[in-house]
Amino acid sequence: MKRPIVVGLTGGIASGKSTVLKEFKRLGAKIIDSDEIAHRIILKGTPAYKKIVRVFGEYILRPNREIDRKKLGNIIFSDSKRRKILEKITHPVIIDEIKKEINRFTRKVIIIDAPLLFEAGLTAMVDKIIVVWIPKKLQIDRLIKRNKLTYKQAKQQISAQMPLKTKKKLADYLIDNTQPLPVAKERIKKFFEKCLDKNSKYRYNINR
Repeated sequence: MKRPIVVGLTGGIASGKSTVLKEFKRLGAKIIDSDEIAHRIILKGTPAYKKIVRVFGEYILRPNREIDRKKLGNIIFSDSKRRKILEKITHPVIIDEIKKEINRFTRKVIIIDAPLLFEAGLTAMVDKIIVVWIPKKLQIDRLIKRNKLTYKQAKQQISAQMPLKTKKKLADYLIDNTQPLPVAKERIKKFFEKCLDKNSKYRYNINR
C-alpha cells in the first residue's frame, strides 16, 4: 500500500483554519490536530506536565492540579524567553505523537493542523504546505472578538507566531479566507483532487 500524502495546514491564530479543516474532513481527509495533542501531553502526571510545573511553578495549576492554560499563556505570550523554554519541553513530544498518528492511518490524504508548523519544525514530515491567510487587521479583530482579549493581548498572541506574510511565501498552496466560502471550498476541493491524482506533482515530491 502506498503511503498517504501528508499535508501541513497552518496560518495565523484566528485566520479561519477550522472552516478549512471541516471541508477537508468532509472530502475524506484524516485530520491530525496538533493543538489537541498539545493539550493531551501536558495533562497531570505526564512527563511534560512535570517538567512544566518544575520550570514555571505551581502558580500555573488549577485547584485540581491540572495546568491552567490561560495562566501559562499569559506568561509565555509576554515573555519570549519563557515561551522558548516551554516550546523546548513540548515540541519534541508533539512531533513524536504526530508521527505515531501518521503511522496509524491509512487514508490517502492526511492533514496536520499545526498553527506552529514552521516554528515547531514540523515541515520535515509533510509533503505539501497549505497556508490559510487573512489580513493582519482582520486577524486582530477576530481574535479580540473570539477570545475576548484587549487589543494589546491580541497583538501579543499574534506576535508570538511567525508573521502570516512570511508563511505566505513558504506555502505550496494558499487559501485566502477573506473570499466567500464557496470560493474557498472550490480551492480546497481542487487541492484535494490533486493530492489524489497519482500523476500529480502534488504527490511525494518533498522528503520527510
